[in-house]
Amino acid sequence: MAQFMVGMAQMLVEGGEIDANLSRASDMIARAAAEGCAAVVLPETLDCGWTHPSAAELAEPIPGPTSDRLAESAREADIYVAAGITERAGKRIFNASVLISPTGELLLRHRKINVLDIAQDLYCIGDSLSVVQTPLGTIGIPICADNFSSSLALGHSLARMGAQLLLSPSAWAMQAEHDNEVQPYGETWRKSFTELARLYDLTVVSVSNVGPMSAGPWAGRNCIGCSLAVGPGGEVLAQAPYGARAEMLLTVAVEPREPIARGTTFAQALKERGYKGP
Repeated sequence: MAQFMVGMAQMLVEGGEIDANLSRASDMIARAAAEGCAAVVLPETLDCGWTHPSAAELAEPIPGPTSDRLAESAREADIYVAAGITERAGKRIFNASVLISPTGELLLRHRKINVLDIAQDLYCIGDSLSVVQTPLGTIGIPICADNFSSSLALGHSLARMGAQLLLSPSAWAMQAEHDNEVQPYGETWRKSFTELARLYDLTVVSVSNVGPMSAGPWAGRNCIGCSLAVGPGGEVLAQAPYGARAEMLLTVAVEPREPIARGTTFAQALKERGYKGP
C-alpha cells in the first residue's frame, strides 16, 4: 500500500480549558496538513484533560459541539483526524476517541474499555470494538490503556477485524519528580506495540499530551509526551521527546500492510510467528 505521513500532535492540554485546548488542537491539525500529512493523531481527552473533574459538567455528546469543532478543522485542513475527547451519553461520561474524515464526517467512535480503577468514578466502561475502512487502510482507534500488555486481547481483536493501522490517543503521566535520565519512559508501550506489530504487521501510532495535571486522582503529576509510532515487524518509526513542556508536532512516514490472514486462517498464521495464545 502507498506510504503517507501521519502527524503526531503532542500538544499541551490544560484541565478544564476546553476552548484553549480545542484551539491548540485546531492549530496542530492545520500544521500537520501544511507539512503534508494525510492524517493526524491528537491526545486522549484533549478537551477536558484526563480524569479532570470538569468533564462531569463539560463533556458533550458525540456528535456535538466538541466533535463538531474538530470536524470543522479536519474539513478546513483536508486531513483525517484521530482524537480523544470526553463524551456525554445521558447521565454517563465516557473516555472516547473519534476518527474524522477530511470532509468532516465522523467515521468511527470508540469508548475506552480498559479504564483504570482510579478513573472509574468519572468514566463508564466502553462495550464495543470496531474498525473502519478508509483510503489509508483499515483503522482502529483504541485509547491509551486499551493497549496495555494485560489487555492486549483488545488489540488482537482489532487486528482480526482487519485493522492495519491503530491510531491511539493517549495521556501518559509520571510523578513530577520522575528522572527520565535514570529511568527512561516508554518500555510499557514499546512492549505491547511491538507484540501487535510483530504478529500482525500492524502500524501503531500513539500520541500523548504534555503539561501538569491540575486536578483529579493524579493531580500533581505531569503528562510527559514520549508519543510513539511502531511499524510492522516491531520497528520503532518515531518517538517524540519526554517532558511536561515538550509540546511539538512530529511527522512519521507509515506504510500499512495487508492483513496477514482472515478469519480462521489467523490461527495458523499466528502460530508460524510464534504466538501460543488462543
